[in-house]
Amino acid sequence: MTASLWHRTSAANPPRGLDRNTDRSMAKLTDYASYADAQRFANSTALWELFDGNSEQLNIAHECISRHADGSGRTAVRIAHADGADEILSFDKIGADSARFAHWLVANGIQPGDRIAFMLDPSLPFYVSLFGAMMMGAISVPLFTLFGLDGLRLRVDDCKPRLLITNAEKAEIARQIEGVRVVVADADLLEDIARLPGRYQSSSRANDLAVFQYTSGTTRELPAAVKHTHRSIVTLMFAALYGTGIRPGDEYFCPSSPAWGHGLWHGTLAPLALGVTTGTFSGRFDAIRLMKALQDYKITNMSAAATHYRMMKNSGKASEFRFYFKKLSYTGEPIDPATLQFIEDTFGVPACSMYGTTEIGVVLVNYPGAGDYVVKPGSLGKPIPGLKLQVQKPDGTPAEPGVVGELMLWKRNGWETTKDLAKTDEDGYLYHCGRADDVIISAGWTMSAVEIENTLLKHPDVREAAIIGVPDATRGQVAKAFIVSERAASDDFADELKKFTRERLSQHEFPRHIAFVGELPKTPAGKVHRKILREREAAAVGS
Repeated sequence: MTASLWHRTSAANPPRGLDRNTDRSMAKLTDYASYADAQRFANSTALWELFDGNSEQLNIAHECISRHADGSGRTAVRIAHADGADEILSFDKIGADSARFAHWLVANGIQPGDRIAFMLDPSLPFYVSLFGAMMMGAISVPLFTLFGLDGLRLRVDDCKPRLLITNAEKAEIARQIEGVRVVVADADLLEDIARLPGRYQSSSRANDLAVFQYTSGTTRELPAAVKHTHRSIVTLMFAALYGTGIRPGDEYFCPSSPAWGHGLWHGTLAPLALGVTTGTFSGRFDAIRLMKALQDYKITNMSAAATHYRMMKNSGKASEFRFYFKKLSYTGEPIDPATLQFIEDTFGVPACSMYGTTEIGVVLVNYPGAGDYVVKPGSLGKPIPGLKLQVQKPDGTPAEPGVVGELMLWKRNGWETTKDLAKTDEDGYLYHCGRADDVIISAGWTMSAVEIENTLLKHPDVREAAIIGVPDATRGQVAKAFIVSERAASDDFADELKKFTRERLSQHEFPRHIAFVGELPKTPAGKVHRKILREREAAAVGS
């Protein structure tokens, strides 16, 4: 902590977590836990003090791995494989093999700025590919392992990687794409790089590109790749410190795939940059396997998708495990009230929402671990230090508390839309009210798809629910529900759900049409894909 910050803290009242005899000139943002201290001390200068690099020279691989590879064998990553196996990787192992891979890339003609794509589940080859590429100045491009040929081709054609690294099974698909060299990440590759030096001197600049991150979406249209520089590891840290509450000493876990933003930045890079052991899930997700890993690893801090918590609840097995949580956070979509209650009852720790997108990063948090911050169930929280957000009415003026409007972010001297709807309460907390295109206007009434979904999920026989607006000759639009339930579909069940919703929301705010389905379409990141539902509905009407 710089002297300019320290003059505002009296010697009689040291920051929470610091001993009175601690050398205050050595304090960092990670030494503070409270909301008040976040507002008081968090600034860009304090952020940079968490890293070795500076605004000119910086390398993500060094910050996350190399500087922590001190020969102690300290654990960097715990991987819970779906088949029940546990894989434990140290900073030393990842650091040495990443350096060898960086040398291997150079020997194979890879230049700084070249793209290295890899389609791998969490494993030693995944981390070696991720960090080895960035270590020598190439751009890492993580790709989701469940992409089929079309989804993979779209992204390969877009980023034009020099190499595509994958497993033997996916290599058969990848080799159908022209113009890219496919490398199988197997024992032979690790043996090939083993003869190379286990250290590599990085020389990247802070503003050099480091990662291309694709957002989730369908294979029919390509989501844009968000291009991150090495400096992104620094700007990310505000969201990590106050969105996941991560601090040295945590036993951390994030089951989200590192092919997506949450799993990569908040599940992998942020904790490793702080020298914190992280954990992840590899293979087909299973809630019971996850809970066993959380118990075995004695995880104290977890950040997961809303879907992960919901699947743990739906398993009905949570009571069979012991948990050690002190901090919990979630992202991806709002959590329904029934799941929030499950979290409170089962884990005894409030679930802290963390809101953002791959494009803008995390902007709203609930400060997990801050004893002076009240977590309001269902709230997106408050802005991270230094950011300004506002809910605006259609005319661009601020919306009053309780009024739904478009959530705007102040950026580059102007308001930019998040494409989400929100409202505030009297205390300044923000609440998500759906995507801007998820608003249903029926006979002049404005309805939120998210609000109707959350109400339906309170019904004991509803396992999953999704709402879209469909055309109606009289009302313009009406709400249609897609319901996943183990209870047999019937007109009586549908009428029961309509009545259930009307009694809890309002007389106009209920699904006038209900379809019972076996499953809901989801994005690769696990979110309900309402766009596909709308497309299917439009196709059915047009046929």
